[in-house]
Amino acid sequence: MLAMMLSIARGTLGVISVLGYPSEFFYRGTAMWETLYGMMTAYPIVCFVFIPVYFDLGITSVYQYLELRFNSRLVRCLASGTYILRTLLSLGVTIYTPTVALNTIIGVPYWASLLCITCISIFFNALGGMKAAVAADVIQSLSMTAMLVGIVIYCCVKSGGVDQVVAIGAQAGRMNFFNFAADLHLRVTTTSAWLGELFMSLSLLGCQQNFVQRYLSMPTLRKIRQTMLVNIPLVAVLFSLPWLVGMGIFALYYTCDPLKAGNIEKMDQILPYFIMDYFSKVPGVWGLFVGTLFNGALTLNISNINSLATVTWEDFLSLLPGFRKKADSYQLTVIKLVGTIYAILILGVGFLVGLLSGVIESSVLVLSATSGPLLGVFILAMFVPFANWKGAALGMLVSHGVTVWIVTGRMMYVEVYDSLLSTSIEGCVGDAPFLTNSTSYIVVDQMSRIMPMAVQGDSFLYRIYSVSYMYYGVFGTILTVAVGLVFSLATWSSVDAYNTKMLHPAVRWLHERSPFGGKRFGSFDVNKGDKLPPSAKVVVVSNLTVKDSGKS
Repeated sequence: MLAMMLSIARGTLGVISVLGYPSEFFYRGTAMWETLYGMMTAYPIVCFVFIPVYFDLGITSVYQYLELRFNSRLVRCLASGTYILRTLLSLGVTIYTPTVALNTIIGVPYWASLLCITCISIFFNALGGMKAAVAADVIQSLSMTAMLVGIVIYCCVKSGGVDQVVAIGAQAGRMNFFNFAADLHLRVTTTSAWLGELFMSLSLLGCQQNFVQRYLSMPTLRKIRQTMLVNIPLVAVLFSLPWLVGMGIFALYYTCDPLKAGNIEKMDQILPYFIMDYFSKVPGVWGLFVGTLFNGALTLNISNINSLATVTWEDFLSLLPGFRKKADSYQLTVIKLVGTIYAILILGVGFLVGLLSGVIESSVLVLSATSGPLLGVFILAMFVPFANWKGAALGMLVSHGVTVWIVTGRMMYVEVYDSLLSTSIEGCVGDAPFLTNSTSYIVVDQMSRIMPMAVQGDSFLYRIYSVSYMYYGVFGTILTVAVGLVFSLATWSSVDAYNTKMLHPAVRWLHERSPFGGKRFGSFDVNKGDKLPPSAKVVVVSNLTVKDSGKS
């Protein structure tokens, strides 16, 4: 149980969080910290809503569940494709993150670090085997936690105590909790942080294979629930650690902002700069810090490249005529080759991440933009008895299309102001180059871009493009479900019959007792002896009897 708790909670203390959250606090305050509310709300929902469906069916693949529910390979491929897209973009942010630290401390160019990580990932992917990577991941997590705790203690002692650290942050306007402004265009408010993270976490924890597989490896449903509910305090602590580090660093630099003074070039360099500034004479600290960040990025990249390649083989390549019925050795070679291609694509994404305003914004944007379609199709599958594959597929496609349109419009036409909080350089001493770099600080970190005249600031399109990216997952989910509902009702036929055991138990109970239950939408329950539609036949998958139309 303890091992599973650490495995599930580890994602809250990744390299993106460790490097991004301290700078987020330093320059924007605690607004993004409140995403913790959404994350903690998601755990019991996943525990009591999503997991019972998977556990009762006895399946090991969430995408296999979609194929069984909708009797459609297309829906399964769309969901797998969404997972692949999300993971590629997320890994691009992940491998970019440690390059910031290495550039800050010893001046290695970003492109060199990205290329190095990619080459090492390709090499280990070719070797195969994840045992060493998993062991290194455990060591990385423990060492990173110990380092963050050490930094918090050091900053508190150096600043005069915990109360002094908190007081400095409050006086400087960093403790901006509980902002319930209704404006959808504000970057982050309490409402958008909670609601946006709730939908992102539901999609991640309840609809993504690597998490679901961990839950289902436990023996009983009760054990799963105990693990997830007890895990909530652990997640809260691990998630808050980088924010406490940000508070401590701000207490030391609140009168001399390294970015405004020109000592660093990007916001995300604040933690590496602190390590370099305060621990330059302590042997091994630089190496331990950079090595831990790189190890975290490498192990995550290598394991996920292997997972991406395997999913690609299972859900796409194995269906092609030229790849069917091949020997295991041939499959392994193809998977390694596909993994190499993915590593190169991730490298390209890593270069693009440098153009955005920090690793936290990049990470949240990726997760929010890809969460809606995936979460929406699972809601249709579990909670909408009359949903069919046509509605589910169209809902995902429309949601993806609209999200891509909004994200593209935001990047091309919206003049982005990050609303950075004020900082001071009054306490800077020595030969800080802030006089020559202050203009660069304003231009780079406000990310002001000349807005094309085609989209005016008060136009309808501009207002759509400038909606906070925290809501992308919410809107994407609603759009997927709405389109799926309408199109399913319009196209339902007897061919769309399915085993009602695929529904959530509570929905199945209500459906059987409602006027629209039973045969109205062609559903059936083979466990009760219901007669199957003429176009259907029964096959046995694991311990579950389901309906199959005869398609491969």
